[in-house]
This record gives sequence, structure tokens and C-alpha cells, in this order.
Amino acid sequence: MTILVVTGTDTGIGKTVFAAGLAAALRAYYWKPIQAGIDPDGDKEEVARLSGLPASHILPEAYRLTTPASPHLAARIDGVEISLDRLALPQVDGPLVVEGAGGVLVPVSETLLMADLFAHWGQPVILCARTALGTINHSLLSIEALRARNVPIAGIAFIGERHEENERIIPQLANIPSLGRLPLLDPLHPATLAAAFATHIRLSDPFNG
Repeated sequence: MTILVVTGTDTGIGKTVFAAGLAAALRAYYWKPIQAGIDPDGDKEEVARLSGLPASHILPEAYRLTTPASPHLAARIDGVEISLDRLALPQVDGPLVVEGAGGVLVPVSETLLMADLFAHWGQPVILCARTALGTINHSLLSIEALRARNVPIAGIAFIGERHEENERIIPQLANIPSLGRLPLLDPLHPATLAAAFATHIRLSDPFNG
């Protein structure tokens, strides 16, 4: 079973849109284990809308928290204790795309960071990064945090307007593959996302197998 974990250098950078495009391209199952903030919907509803996948491929969250905050705080506000046991990867019949919450070092609980959870899973991670100013620092720090925990990195995917230098120097300095750049889409719907993903994102053979 192919499993790919999608994370980001920060929140709000477009990793849910990327995850939807990836899941659609692989005809994969999609799982966001921790959803923090559901006004009006969560990320799995967005992925269901953008991917065109059957409902059976959109898996329910392990935790669906109401407050848009880091999981540790959202769980505290909701009176919920997040357990590692409930965050075991689901067994599915096909590829699985897993989306993390926020950035790499977002706290899942008082003692667990998102990167620690990735290390526990031991599956390859795709890092989504902005193309804009500040992305070099955020990207390289995120990559160092992942490597410090021996998390395998499948590559980096950029999201936003073209920036040749940022798109060149980050993969070079980090010595990781660039999977391409997903442009900002207007309108954003399943057809435009699928077309942009097919045109701009390079999925290597292991992703397809």
C-alpha cells in the first residue's frame, strides 16, 4: 500500500488543495487524522469537493475538533485527550494520502509534535511550501526537523506564483527532489485542479505504484 503524508511549512499555504490533487491523481484514499476547526466545514469536505473521489475514499477523522487552533489547544478547549493509539494509520485497499495539521512542529498534544507523529508512522512525507518571501528559511527548518527524526522526505511541492530562485535553491540546499509547483487557481474546482496537477506536479514511479 502506497502511503504519502502531506505536511506544510505553515498553516494556510494550500496543502489541503495539494492533498486533494494528489489523492485524485492517485485515486487514493484521503485521511486527515486531526481536524481542528470546522466552521463551516473541515478539510475532508474540501478534499471531497475538489478531488471528485467517491465518498468511500474520504475517511473520517480520528479527532474532529471545533476550534481553529493547534491540535493540543483545540483538544483542550473541547475537553478531549488525543491518544496516539487512535492515530494509527488506517488499512485501506489502495494508496492512502494523509494530511497533517498545520506545520511540522505543531503540537498534537502536550508531549507530541506533528513531526513526532510522522516519525511514528515512518512513511514518506511531501513538504508543501509557499513560493513567496520567507519560504527558504521556513522550508529548510522544516526539512531539518523532519530529518532530525529520520522521517523520509519524498520531496517538496511549491504552491503559489512562480519564483525561480526559491524553487531552485531550496531543493538544492536540502538535497531533496522538487515535485514542481502548483499555481494558485481561479476558479478552483475539480477540473482545474486535476489539469494543473497533471501539468505542474511530477509524480515519480513509486508514487504511482
